[in-house]
Amino acid sequence: MNLNDYFDPVSLDPPETQFLPMEHTLAGQIRKHTPDQPIPEVKEYVLALMGIPEDRNSENAGSAEGPDHIRKCLYQLSGTGQNIPVIDLGNFKPGKNPVDTYYAVREVNAYLIEMGICPILLGGTQDITRGMYMAYRSLNLKPNLVTIDSRLDIPSEPESATPGDYLEEVLFGEKTGLFHYTNLGHQVYHLSRKQLDRLRSNTYESIGIGQIRANLKETEPIFRDADIISLDISSVKQSDAPGYFSPSPNGFYSEEICQLAKYAGAGNRPRCFGVFETNPKFDINDQTARLAAEIIWYYMDGFSGWKEEYPRSSSEEFTKYMVNLSEPDHTLVFYKSVYSGRWWCEVPVISGDDTHVHIIACSYEDYLKASNQEVPERWLRFYQKLN
Repeated sequence: MNLNDYFDPVSLDPPETQFLPMEHTLAGQIRKHTPDQPIPEVKEYVLALMGIPEDRNSENAGSAEGPDHIRKCLYQLSGTGQNIPVIDLGNFKPGKNPVDTYYAVREVNAYLIEMGICPILLGGTQDITRGMYMAYRSLNLKPNLVTIDSRLDIPSEPESATPGDYLEEVLFGEKTGLFHYTNLGHQVYHLSRKQLDRLRSNTYESIGIGQIRANLKETEPIFRDADIISLDISSVKQSDAPGYFSPSPNGFYSEEICQLAKYAGAGNRPRCFGVFETNPKFDINDQTARLAAEIIWYYMDGFSGWKEEYPRSSSEEFTKYMVNLSEPDHTLVFYKSVYSGRWWCEVPVISGDDTHVHIIACSYEDYLKASNQEVPERWLRFYQKLN
């Protein structure tokens, strides 16, 4: 694949104010696709930035201008702790219509994923997530999808779907190939009971902002098992992110959303990450673009400390714990990493006379619940999904 066919080069004016020497900034460390430097062979890179100037299927007109504003702010930030090889592929050449853009995103992302490169998408609108999902399906993979959004982008009734309900086909289509879906940060006054019921009847989940805020760290296992992470900047409160056509006075604080991004970067597998809906038309002094840039920086920082871990009963890198439950009569098996302190648990999958286990990321809180003879909700949800 010749990636130069898909992307326009990066062309940014130098910043008016430079707080750090160029060599210490991401601008000085990222390999950029410019008019003078076409995209080279990418196999030596582990992260690939790409702008997606697409907003034609959304009410948030103007967010197609978001990628360059985010990029300008991102380039002024310092390099992350470890100098990981990153390439900026430039901005996607828009298709004749949004669906053409989705398919182009699919082709490029599938190519990068197969090479073990993690795409980072600068939106543009969140319907681009469809292209990220399609990339995994084209590789015959069943991805875990996590969105961070104050709303659920599905209709209350299937027949009332609009172009903005981009998740309808992904979650409920006849050919859906999704393994699991979690939304983080919904605000109850922005959704209907029917939307939540539709999710939960399909063993998907959405966790409200209040529950997340009470214990932010409990989101880490969700990100650890994620393949696609799609962040809507409108999940952040208006005072921290005004650059959206219909912002909310409530939402995540900037510090909280950056912590979530760091958890996302430190997950347990190569993954796609996208930050969407930043609209310069409504922004104030690039405040939202700056936050989007810092979200990406925290994702990259988490990624730079990433270590692939997967528990195996024979591994000396994990401590195995077995908890006997009286109701139901079952033994839960947990693993704790000696290296990171992270936890996993086994979920039995019963098929006729055959039983095997599926291992999911969990938390120390899940282990404590089991030790107190409570069935962890996370374990129960996947047990129901897999059986």
